[in-house]
Amino acid sequence: MSLRWLSAGLGLLILGAVTTSAQQTPPLPHPASPPQQPAPKPANIDRNGVLMLIRSTLLALDQANKTGNYTVLRDLGAPGFQVNTAARLAEIFAKQRGDKLDLSGVAVIDPQLSLLPQIEPNGLLHMAGFFPSVPSQVNFELLFAPVEGQWRVFGVSLSVGQSAPVAPPAPEAPPGKAVVSQKQSTPPKPAVPAKSPAQSATQ
Repeated sequence: MSLRWLSAGLGLLILGAVTTSAQQTPPLPHPASPPQQPAPKPANIDRNGVLMLIRSTLLALDQANKTGNYTVLRDLGAPGFQVNTAARLAEIFAKQRGDKLDLSGVAVIDPQLSLLPQIEPNGLLHMAGFFPSVPSQVNFELLFAPVEGQWRVFGVSLSVGQSAPVAPPAPEAPPGKAVVSQKQSTPPKPAVPAKSPAQSATQ
């Protein structure tokens, strides 16, 4: 079963042919234990390479959203991404375009990665993270496919969320109690000079 996916906004859009149940091979009478799926492995790519991939992809999407022309974004993608026409990409990202989502800040803000770059069992480069900003942050998830020695975008997912947890307001003091009590100091009494023995004898 061959699937090509492209994600946008809140969900994933599955593209390509899906094998129907009638076409599937009937199960064996005594199925063996399923083989263990290979685990993803860390990608051999430095931080500068990661930043270039993330920024170039999101800035291309930003320009496409602002101009309404998704041809360049499509041309930058891997063949699995290019199954989408420019018109189809415009439909997929219509909500972000309508919300006037501005991604230009990704050019100067460093992303925080929640999923370090890894190579999936299918050979795709996978990473995820967010760009912190005020008042909201941009969350992203990206897939890249190797094409002629270069990583080219295969899947894009974006969402906007709150940038940082906001502390709750300080609790108000209960009625009748002061938050800070200050003692009023009693003014000192004037000192009375001590009487000398000579004075006490004469008085």
